[in-house]
Amino acid sequence: MINRELIRIKIVQLTYAYYQNGNKLMDSAEKELLFSLSKAYDLYNYLLELIVAITQEERKRVEVATQRALREGGEMPSQKFAYNKFAVQLEENKQLNEFAETQKQSWANSVEFVRGLCNQIEQSQAYVEYMADSDNSYEADRELWRKLYRQLIQENEDLDQLLEEQSLYWNDDKEVVDTFVLKTIKRFEPENKAKQELLPEYKDIEDKDFAVKLFRATILNADLYQRYMSETSRNWDFSRLAYMDVVIMQIAIAEMLTFPNIPVSVTINEYVELAKLYSTPKSGSYINGMLDAIARYLMSTGKLLKTIEDRPQRRQAPRRPATPRLNRAQQALEDGEVLRTRYAEQAEQAAQEQQEEKTTDAE
Repeated sequence: MINRELIRIKIVQLTYAYYQNGNKLMDSAEKELLFSLSKAYDLYNYLLELIVAITQEERKRVEVATQRALREGGEMPSQKFAYNKFAVQLEENKQLNEFAETQKQSWANSVEFVRGLCNQIEQSQAYVEYMADSDNSYEADRELWRKLYRQLIQENEDLDQLLEEQSLYWNDDKEVVDTFVLKTIKRFEPENKAKQELLPEYKDIEDKDFAVKLFRATILNADLYQRYMSETSRNWDFSRLAYMDVVIMQIAIAEMLTFPNIPVSVTINEYVELAKLYSTPKSGSYINGMLDAIARYLMSTGKLLKTIEDRPQRRQAPRRPATPRLNRAQQALEDGEVLRTRYAEQAEQAAQEQQEEKTTDAE
């Protein structure tokens, strides 16, 4: 599940935090990276658990309505959504239940949010049409949850805020993780029952190695990579760069030089997009020009044994508009302030959570 897009995001965040925290030991920083990536996988499972929590809340509502109907002689409520075939299969999923048993966080601690989301679902057009439809197939049940997730969970500011409060790591993970939850819903088949496989934490060991190698190259060769930036920035005022821009370019150079199988065009496009998301409004075009110049310099000096292909624009789904919090960060960077973002706090949270795990194991 953890793909290279998410890995690059994490390395940008944690490289920035590494320097803000005063250059900690490499081994400790590496552990933080892997811990941060594991938290993204936790979020994937946690969002799947949200579907189960909603289903269980709806079941309670049906039970109450059924008792009322029996008592007052009214119409019996429909159980169609409360026993949605896809949701029941997910509720019984062996992997998801094994994950839940190991976690302290549970949607049982966010009952009011779950109830509010149930209210939104019951008022949605997708729900109304589903309940009125005579189609009781598994496919219809699964498709309903794809619609509900896209419409009410994927774009949900209250949920974003709740997740950020529960873990600093999750704020910027959700947009990527949402795509994997939707992919998982689509992959479910009724014949697999409780043994339906969820996405693995890593597709293969190569992606985990990519994360470690890229992070180590970025940190250990920082002086060299920044010298490359300085030597190729004659047409730009390198000293006025936002520090996040320096971090992003440093990682991009590390990727160019460490992974010969990744085309230069792919690397540049990926980090231009990250600059648009994490740095100043002008950073994307600036970094695009700088990285192109750096790549050509490295090729001309024999340090980079790749060619620079024509670079079509990276095709991707549009991102959500920047939140006011991100806009403030962008403004701070433009004004030349030293920005100690929430990423610098992640080390403290990682250490605390790891200590709690050790204490639990000891008990």
